[in-house]
Amino acid sequence: MKNRLLALMLIGLTATFGIAAPAPLDKATQDDIARHRAMATAHENAAKCLESGKSDEVCEQQLLVECKGLAIGKFCGMKHTH
Repeated sequence: MKNRLLALMLIGLTATFGIAAPAPLDKATQDDIARHRAMATAHENAAKCLESGKSDEVCEQQLLVECKGLAIGKFCGMKHTH
């Protein structure tokens, strides 16, 4: 009985850790992740710019510069209403 219980526990642990281990990411996925992080940083910087009291126009120009080549569209891949 003890051996069966031990075997079941080992099978369960093996299955748990086997499923939890993520597969290595390919280059395209890694590049996409880096672009998303760069866009997020640019948007965070735009938010800080607005918090500092600068105008929408100034902060938008800063966002455009930081996002150049990262995303599609004028607003770095994101647009929302004001």
